[in-house]
Amino acid sequence: MTELEKRRQAARFIRELLPKMPFNSMLQMRFVRAHADGVTIECPVRDFMMNGASVVHGGVAATLVDAAAGLSTNYLMGGLKRITTVELKINYFKPVSSGKIQARGRVLRLGSTLSVSHVEVFNGARNMVGTAIVTYMILGDR
Repeated sequence: MTELEKRRQAARFIRELLPKMPFNSMLQMRFVRAHADGVTIECPVRDFMMNGASVVHGGVAATLVDAAAGLSTNYLMGGLKRITTVELKINYFKPVSSGKIQARGRVLRLGSTLSVSHVEVFNGARNMVGTAIVTYMILGDR
C-alpha cells in the first residue's frame, strides 16, 4: 500500500470514527479535511452551547480542540492505536456567538508513548479565536 493509500484509508477511518463518539456526535462535529500533519474538524454553534454571557461555552471549544488533536494523532497512526488525553492547555482570544467553530490540529511530535499537537481554533469567518497544545498518551493497539 502506498503512502497516499494509507492516508486515504486513515482519513476514511477518521470520517467514520467521529460520529461514533456520542459526545462529539451531540455537538455535530464533522470531519472537514485531512492534512499531511493532522486534520481539521468543525461544529455548528447551537443555542445549548451558550454560557451566561451568550457566547459559546469554553468547554465546547476545548472539546473540539481535544477531538482535533486526538483525531490528528489517530490519522497519523493510521487509526491503529488507542489513545487518551494527558494534558490540554488552551488560550481563548475572542468569543464566538454564532456560525461555526473550526479546529485545525497539527501533530508536532509523535513518539512511541506520547503525541503532542498544536490546535488552532477559528470562527466561521476564519478569524483565529484560540490556540492550544494537547498531549496524548498512546495506549496500544486497537
